[in-house]
Amino acid sequence: MLRSLLVLVLCVVCASTERQRKKKANPVPSLARGWGENLEWAKSYEEGLAKMVKSGKPLMVIHHKEDCQFSQALKKVFAAEKSIQKMGKEHFVMLNTVEETWVPNMTPDGSYVPRILFVDPSMTVRTEIKGKYSNRQYTYEPGDMAHLLQSMKQAKVRLHTEF
Repeated sequence: MLRSLLVLVLCVVCASTERQRKKKANPVPSLARGWGENLEWAKSYEEGLAKMVKSGKPLMVIHHKEDCQFSQALKKVFAAEKSIQKMGKEHFVMLNTVEETWVPNMTPDGSYVPRILFVDPSMTVRTEIKGKYSNRQYTYEPGDMAHLLQSMKQAKVRLHTEF
């Protein structure tokens, strides 16, 4: 009887240890994907639009790829730039996506990465808010953080006041 009880306790302890090991081995991936852990990130374009309408804040959409050196370089600087992180947290619904949205308005000059677009709470893609490059109008490079900050300030001003 005592031996059976000891075997049962040992099995329970082993099973519990195995469950904890599996939890550590398979952590839930962060929606931030390295773009800023202190920001609240939407899971999808659709969720971002819903949060935007509810909050009245513009949506900032970052299109990127995990295996793109330009996306990785931009991500590193973006995440370290305190003024951009602060403005994103306070004034925007944030979405970073490695999947194309397949919404024509989100690819006004092509589907390259990285690119950043803003959507007004009236559901208008703010195509007039651009980066510095004529061949990739919505891209920002690591040295463009001051320009991105200006773009974010511009995006905060609503295009349409009624929606």
